Amino acid sequence: MKRLANRTCLVTGAAEGIGLATAKRLAEEGSKVLITDIDPKKGSVAAEQLIGQGLHVRFFEHDVADRAAWERAINAARDFGGCLNVLVNNAGIAISGNIENCSLEDWQRTLKVNLDGVFHGMQLGISAMKDAGGCIINLASIEGFLGEPMAASYNASKGAVRILSKSAAVHCAKAGYGIRINCVYPGFVDTPLVAHALANVPPEQALAMQTKVISRTPLGRMAHPSEIANVITFLASDQASYITGSDLMVDGGWTAG
Repeated sequence: MKRLANRTCLVTGAAEGIGLATAKRLAEEGSKVLITDIDPKKGSVAAEQLIGQGLHVRFFEHDVADRAAWERAINAARDFGGCLNVLVNNAGIAISGNIENCSLEDWQRTLKVNLDGVFHGMQLGISAMKDAGGCIINLASIEGFLGEPMAASYNASKGAVRILSKSAAVHCAKAGYGIRINCVYPGFVDTPLVAHALANVPPEQALAMQTKVISRTPLGRMAHPSEIANVITFLASDQASYITGSDLMVDGGWTAG
């Protein structure tokens, strides 16, 4: 029997990258997956691609910074699968800038998507799951542990996701909700998000960053999105039934060295 048979999952930011790879793996394990994204064109194409592979998915347009949009997305997941069992908070943005030149607008926008979006998802997700239990997986980043000079707002948002996840995990465990909450910390992954971040810095800085990533990663390469998706799928399954409030690094050894 597949590990996630008869479950309904919601994955944010799932039009591409880690989100799309995660939606695919969860569906391959037997679940119905509502993939959400702020980009309706890319999201619809992604859903059609997975449906064409015989997977049970549906697309829903969703701005994670919008509380009302979250309520609609969770209702859409229930309409699709009858309940909500697994929530993956994957959507996020990265805007380059150090502490001196990061604009207030970029700071607030980053926190609104990366942190407020996770807060809304967890709060409303817990409300939807607490009677029957479930699992929430938040995508943080090694940037939530390590300081990167040109990622001030991103560092702050991902560090906050880390400790917020732990607070929520302990709360749910002590309340007896049967809801596990964990964080996954990707290192550098070959995704459009990373490509976009590199494209928004001077070429010499982008080249230096790429060289740094390869040289500092013990495994000597970036991750594939599917490698992050496999870890998320494990956490969503009953095989991870005694794991909550944990930090799972998927970084090729970056933070170990």
